[in-house]
Amino acid sequence: MTYRTVEDLADGQRLLLRVDLNSPIEDGQVADNRRFSRHAETVARLVSEGHAVAVLAHQGRPGRDTFTSLEQHAEILADHAGVPIDFVPDTCGDEALAAVDDLDSGEALLLENVRMTPDELPEKEPEEHARSELVQTLAPEFDAYVGDAYSVAHRRHASIVGFPLAMDAYAGPVMVTEYEANSSIANRDFDGEVTMVAGGKKATDVIGVMTALQDKVDNFLLGGIAGELFLRAVGYEVGMDIGDMDLYEDQWEANRDRIRQLIQAHPSELVYPTDLAYEDENGERAEVTVADVKDKNHDYLDVGSDTASQYADIAANSEAVFVKGALGVFEDERFANGTVTVLEAIGNCDCFSVVGGGDTSRAIEMYGMREEDYSHVSIAGGAYIRALTGESLPGIEVLKQAAEAEH
Repeated sequence: MTYRTVEDLADGQRLLLRVDLNSPIEDGQVADNRRFSRHAETVARLVSEGHAVAVLAHQGRPGRDTFTSLEQHAEILADHAGVPIDFVPDTCGDEALAAVDDLDSGEALLLENVRMTPDELPEKEPEEHARSELVQTLAPEFDAYVGDAYSVAHRRHASIVGFPLAMDAYAGPVMVTEYEANSSIANRDFDGEVTMVAGGKKATDVIGVMTALQDKVDNFLLGGIAGELFLRAVGYEVGMDIGDMDLYEDQWEANRDRIRQLIQAHPSELVYPTDLAYEDENGERAEVTVADVKDKNHDYLDVGSDTASQYADIAANSEAVFVKGALGVFEDERFANGTVTVLEAIGNCDCFSVVGGGDTSRAIEMYGMREEDYSHVSIAGGAYIRALTGESLPGIEVLKQAAEAEH
C-alpha cells in the first residue's frame, strides 16, 4: 500500500498543509528561494480547487539567529502563489483557532512558526506525537492533513508524523515528486551506466551515500572534500588541513576505513580528480596536476579543467546521473568551472538526472542554467540523502500508514 495524494481529496476540504519554508536570513530579511516557489504551486492549486488551506511551516530552531516569525514568509509565499495568504501570529492558540474558523473555501492563511510550540521539536514516535496538545488542538479543525514538507520528512517532529495518525492524511505534490525522484536510484533499474557526482564539504554524508550505493553506481565522480580524502588514501599529498582550516582531519579519521574499503572493492568505479584549482598570490585561479603536488600548501577550491572535461564526458554518456555535492566553491566565479561544466553537460544530455542538496542546486540558477533541463532538482538535504540510499523516511511512512488505516 502506498500513500494517498491530493488527487484523492474530496472537493471543498478544510486542509492543514505542512510545507517547508525554512530559509537563510540576512540582515533580518528572509531570503527568497526555490522552496517558496515549489510550495506556492501547491497552495495555489489547492486554493483554486476550492479548498480552505491553513499552512503550517517552521523557520530555524530555538536559540539560533534564524529562529523567527513567519510574517515575511507569508508575503513571499503569497507573491509566488498569486493568491492572498493572511499571516496569523499564533500556531494553535485562540487566535489561530479563530482564524481557522473564519477561513472560507478558496482562501489561505499561514500560521506562526510551528517550532515556537513546545510539542514540535522533540524526536518521538508518531503515536506519541499524535497525542500531543499541538495535534489534538488543530486536527479537529480540519477535514484532512496534507504532508508536503519533504525536506524535513526525515524528522520525527509533531507536525510531520503526528497529524497523519490523528486525521485523514495525503501526500502533497512536492512530497510525491521529491520522494519518487530521489529514491529512484535505490528503487529503479537503469539499462545504461549510472553516475554520481560526489562532492561538497560534507564528506561523511557523501561517503555514506557511496557505501550504500556502491553496487548500483558505475561511476563516482569525486570532488570537494571527499575527492581530496580519496586522493589522500591512494597516496597523494592532499586531503589534509592547512593553517587554521578545519575541514579534512576529522572527516579523514571518521571515514578512512570506509574510504579504503571502497577503493579496494571498486577500483574501476571511482574516478579521481587529475588536477585541482587554487588561488595564487595574485588572487587568480591557478591549476596544478595532482601528481605534481608534493606538499599541500594551498586550499584547493575546485577540480581542474582537465578533470571537469573528463567528468562532463562521463556524465553526458550515462543513462542516469545523480548529483550529491558541488565539485568546487562555485559561489566564487573563479572556482565554479568544475561544477558548472558538469551540470551543463548533464542538462544538455538525454539522461535521467537528479540534482540534490540546496547548495548545489543553487548553481543552476546562479549560472543561467534551466531547471527544466534536469529530470528533478531537489530542495532537500538530509531527506535527499536518506531517499538516495533507500532508507525509510518517517514523514513518508506515516502517510503510508494513514492510507492503510483507511482500508
